[in-house]
Order: sequence, then structure tokens, then C-alpha cells
Amino acid sequence: MDLNQEITFADTVFAQEVDGEMVLLDMNSESYFGLDEIGTAIWRGMQEKKTLQEVFELLLNQYDVGADLLKQDLLAFVDKLVKHGIVSTKKSEI
Repeated sequence: MDLNQEITFADTVFAQEVDGEMVLLDMNSESYFGLDEIGTAIWRGMQEKKTLQEVFELLLNQYDVGADLLKQDLLAFVDKLVKHGIVSTKKSEI
């Protein structure tokens, strides 16, 4: 996986923000996932932007973090979401 990916959210996942953190419910598996502040920021970024590269740039401007660490953490986070069926990715055509 790389930053040149577009995100598609599963239709069976519902997200609700509670006290500044996102809670996800996957209706297929009936599993709940809680996202911390950073996970919530990534989730919001994925909702607002078209590609992971755009999410990366948004987060790089919001947080005092090195680019390499942010890229590694962002891709690992998205990989976990993909493995749980919460999102899917495809190569961006941009």
C-alpha cells in the first residue's frame, strides 16, 4: 500500500463521534472499534480528502510529526481498517 490510494468506506460501518473520539460499528461483524484522537483525525481526513496523499498532507500540517513516521503510522492504520473490512482501497487514477 502507498499514499496513492483512494479510500472507500464500507456501507455496513457506522461512525459516531463521542467526546472527541470516533466509535465505529461494523454491522456485519457486530464489532465496535474505538479511535483515539489521532485515529479520529485520520478518519475525518479520509472523509474529507480523496487520496491518502491528501490525508497525509493534511495531517502533516496539523501535527508536529516527522513525515516518515506519519506515513508509516497512516499506512499501518489504514491497513488495519482494510483487514477489518471497514474500508477498502484502490489505486488513485489522479
